[in-house]
Amino acid sequence: MITFKKKIFLVATLFFFYFSSSFSDSAHFVDFKKILNKSKAGSEMQTELRNKFEAASKKFKKQDKNLRKEESDIIVKKKILSKEEYQKTIEVLRKKVAKLQEDRKKTLNDIAISRNKSKKSLLKAVNPIMKKYMEDNKIRLIVDKSSVVLGDSSLELTDKIITILNKELPSLK
Repeated sequence: MITFKKKIFLVATLFFFYFSSSFSDSAHFVDFKKILNKSKAGSEMQTELRNKFEAASKKFKKQDKNLRKEESDIIVKKKILSKEEYQKTIEVLRKKVAKLQEDRKKTLNDIAISRNKSKKSLLKAVNPIMKKYMEDNKIRLIVDKSSVVLGDSSLELTDKIITILNKELPSLK
């Protein structure tokens, strides 16, 4: 069974072979991953998200450490506490652990959502830049580098697009 991605790849490949003579000088490619990671706005976005992730990780590690200490304290006090008090403290601890896991999951999800929003806004900003570059240089087709099987490195526009993007959009803010 051929997957959707494989079908798209096959159609794109056939398209390139069929129209290769008419696109010989007007088809180029860009590396969108490199644009996202190496442009000023993309790099700033990556740094900001990394800092959020590291701060959240540090906070959750500290809370996890405190809960482990609390657990060991409860175990030490097990013989001193009545059975009911012990069950209550264990239940409170379980609720704290569940809350920590829920908070961790929510924070990671929020960071992922922020990453996707930032990525979309950066790609939205890149599209008009590439369109203008295409018009100015009489280019008829630009594809993502990940879709290119083989290509002459002189057809790659990534660094040129990054340079223009850095001038026009130094920050996503």
